[in-house]
Amino acid sequence: MQNLVTAFAARSVTAILLSLALVSAALAQPKFWEREGWTTDFSKTSIDYSEIMSGGPPKDGIPALDNPIFINAADEKQLTERDPVISLKINGDARAYPLRVLIWHEIANDVVGGKPVVITYCPLCNSAIVFDAMVDGKRLDFGTTGKLRKSNLVMYDRATQSWWMQFTGTAVAGKYTGTELRYLPARLESWAQYKKREPNGKVLVPNDPGMRSYGRNPYVNYDISPVPFLYRGQMPKGISPMKRVVLVRPSADETPYVISLQAVRERGPIIQGDMVLSWEKGRASALNGANIGQSTDVGTVSVVRKTSKGEEEMVYDITFAFVANAFYPGITINQ
Repeated sequence: MQNLVTAFAARSVTAILLSLALVSAALAQPKFWEREGWTTDFSKTSIDYSEIMSGGPPKDGIPALDNPIFINAADEKQLTERDPVISLKINGDARAYPLRVLIWHEIANDVVGGKPVVITYCPLCNSAIVFDAMVDGKRLDFGTTGKLRKSNLVMYDRATQSWWMQFTGTAVAGKYTGTELRYLPARLESWAQYKKREPNGKVLVPNDPGMRSYGRNPYVNYDISPVPFLYRGQMPKGISPMKRVVLVRPSADETPYVISLQAVRERGPIIQGDMVLSWEKGRASALNGANIGQSTDVGTVSVVRKTSKGEEEMVYDITFAFVANAFYPGITINQ
């Protein structure tokens, strides 16, 4: 009986998602978006607009952080040891961006070590990526469109209102169509790991602590759901769509290397050419328990390249299997 109930529930969820997808597809037209106030040049695009879905909130309904506030790591008292953070260090300037904050904002426009950057986190894809915010010699600031494509956050730049995919950093509509943001190496690790490595570093804190329920997960149990939310593409073969995978981007023109997080955890370190992937326990999932800092331990992955000058941090992401397959159809997911 329990299996029947579970199967019925799964089919019901699928039916609801399909209905939402059909409604959203009907509204996926520039004429509707222009009524929302967009000035994007929708005549320029690299995608089929039927792939765009509404994520629910309107433009900037999920507000990007434009003037992020930081305190010294030693002064932070709200984070637990296992709280997940995106960490970045440029020209000696070390900063941590807790997911307990970013999960409510998804984008932070910042300057680190003198370099303009955009810190991004898409909860539905569990994708934490940092980009160089300079394009054609100009600094771009980014906001949230309220739209999704392949369940991924669609960002926009405020200068031209071009639309960009968070997962690839590629503009898919507007003036900058075809332009790619440059990835910057960053880590997704625990607060304890960051503090130990960068005791004199800084950490992001909410501009207004009462603005959101910081520390609470608005996507409880999402990472153990049977199917992704607001996604209508092909599922990967041979692996559960919501399985975490490590996706390493050696360079812009190389096919990413993808391996399940479970394989790195159980068999690591994994050596792939000159790359080494390692796993360490102690980082909480941002998408499981109601309290992020006390959520399930999924651990931290590090990815480095061995060179004649030592180890070099590589650009990687820890996302879901369905996301890797959606943006790189048919890609091999090593297990």
